[in-house]
Amino acid sequence: MTKEHDPLNLRNIFKLGPSGEDHWVALRCGIGVFLPLVFLLVIDRLDLAIFAVFGAFVNVYGRVPGHLNRLIAQLKTGALFWILILIAWFASTYWIEHGTTRGLWTLVALTSVVAGVCTYLTSILRVRPAGSLFHIFAFAAIASAPNLPSVSDSMFTTTCTIMLALFVGLAGRLLPSRRTEWQVSPVKPFTAELQKAFAIESALYFVAAAAAGSLATLLSPIFQTSHNYWAMVAAVVPLVGKTMRHRLARGVHRILGTLVGLVLMALIVAINPGAVVTILIIGLMQFTAEMFIARNYFFAQIFVTPLALVGTGLSSGTTDGLVYDRLVETVIGAIVGILTMVVGSMIGNAIRRRLSANAASSVN
Repeated sequence: MTKEHDPLNLRNIFKLGPSGEDHWVALRCGIGVFLPLVFLLVIDRLDLAIFAVFGAFVNVYGRVPGHLNRLIAQLKTGALFWILILIAWFASTYWIEHGTTRGLWTLVALTSVVAGVCTYLTSILRVRPAGSLFHIFAFAAIASAPNLPSVSDSMFTTTCTIMLALFVGLAGRLLPSRRTEWQVSPVKPFTAELQKAFAIESALYFVAAAAAGSLATLLSPIFQTSHNYWAMVAAVVPLVGKTMRHRLARGVHRILGTLVGLVLMALIVAINPGAVVTILIIGLMQFTAEMFIARNYFFAQIFVTPLALVGTGLSSGTTDGLVYDRLVETVIGAIVGILTMVVGSMIGNAIRRRLSANAASSVN
């Protein structure tokens, strides 16, 4: 591999891939989160903002060519997120003892299960982005929040936001020049080998999330942090990639992008914007993040970091403590994710060598 194409070459950290139609995807994502938050602000119900923010994740899964293909993908994703957010509401209300060590460990256990199960489901459902990064974030953020609004208000907000995402995803059909054929593209059939790969990937997500969450929880008294699920989110980032070097690069880009993003976040905290400006910032950060996410992961993380912090802190406020937690937990999670990926690859290679040796000996 030449230096020009080596994802670990530091020069490539600033290299942008082809843009495609990222601006349309970014516009849909920005509108999909901006409009629900504006409506909640108008009716003075920003306590429901967290459900609008995570319901709007369905927009991220609209990076699909063809309007019918996109609708099907977002319907699958919307159903999964709706169920996940409902379970997270019940977890926060009935299962997690907030403010206790036992509550932290319960959150780690439940979120680890979500990491494995949702990774398998996204693979079975054939939706992209693959993996469970967004599911981990949505579940853990809601489940860790005490004193949530009523389940009816919370799920009504989620439902409306998901329905808006479906509408925005189909909005291009209003323009004859953007309209696509109303047909479904064929997909590869499931095979036993594919099912096995799905199961292995799900297990890796479970292990990475559980290890990162456990380590972050154990270290929280030392570092004085309180958002262990951010480590779990960061830990699954290196598990996505074509090759080992691509996965390592994603972990490194996550850390470096977060560092730069925290500088931007610190500026936002210093400005201390009002609710209207904050919502504008969220919409802009969502748009910009989607503009870069497929082209350069480092650049995308610069905008994802303030988006995550401002979005989750919209109803409760954003403080310097959130910035500090994000830095520490991201470093912990990314390191754990990289180690999980390296160890998993070593074990996989050892198993393949052993199977090859056994096959060769049986032939002889």
